[in-house]
Amino acid sequence: MNIALVGYGKMGRIVERAAKERGHRITAVIDPFVPDPPESLCLYKTVAEAQTLADADVAVEFSRPEAAADNIKALAALRVPVVSGTTGWYGRMDEVAGAVKAADSSLLWAPNFSLGVNIFYRIAFNAASLMDPFDEYDAGGFEAHHNKKADSPSGTAKTLAEGIIKRIRRKTKPVYETLARPPAPDEFHFPSLRLGAMPGTHAVIFDSPPDTIEIRHTARGREGFASGALAAAHWLVNCPGPGQAAGKARRGIFTMDDVLDELGVK
Repeated sequence: MNIALVGYGKMGRIVERAAKERGHRITAVIDPFVPDPPESLCLYKTVAEAQTLADADVAVEFSRPEAAADNIKALAALRVPVVSGTTGWYGRMDEVAGAVKAADSSLLWAPNFSLGVNIFYRIAFNAASLMDPFDEYDAGGFEAHHNKKADSPSGTAKTLAEGIIKRIRRKTKPVYETLARPPAPDEFHFPSLRLGAMPGTHAVIFDSPPDTIEIRHTARGREGFASGALAAAHWLVNCPGPGQAAGKARRGIFTMDDVLDELGVK
């Protein structure tokens, strides 16, 4: 695949390395905040400036919450398929989805592209369905990340909490902030911790007087996110394999659920 990277922070560089290891080509990098870029980098400050986007089969977007929506809209106008892993912009989802559909382009977004996390979602949601009939089990959880993470709660935490309250009828409201009071019985408490260099950790807990059931995912690094984002890009542009020509890109709005469904993951 020919890939344009939108955002060249830690995740963008890891995606670049993983892509090159798999035989893909980086045709452009778009980021206004890169100091002292190497001469070999085809670097642009904005999507509008990029002169090599016509060569890109797909754009992989890991930028900033305040920039992501406009980046995706600009790429959609050029009909460049986008895989976006930026979180914190979902309040503009309707606007972005409308722009993608109007341009007959494509977007695959996810708060977390890690294959393990996306399987974790399904495990947690199935567990919530199993626990629904048992009122003696309270449900909650927490998430923890390094202290440089821009948003809180994480997009992964929101996906978990919102998915679980759909499946446990006694829980109707996610609460992400620290509480100075006991949580109400219908509140699903899922606070955040930002500390040092902690890896991304998400835990869902079901607790009763006699026992506790805990389901946890801990990321050891960002490589799993990059690998998942590249797999999603393959799926989106219908590319048969590294070094092979891309097929006809899918059109529309997709998530990692669509990718897992096609893989037969239940």
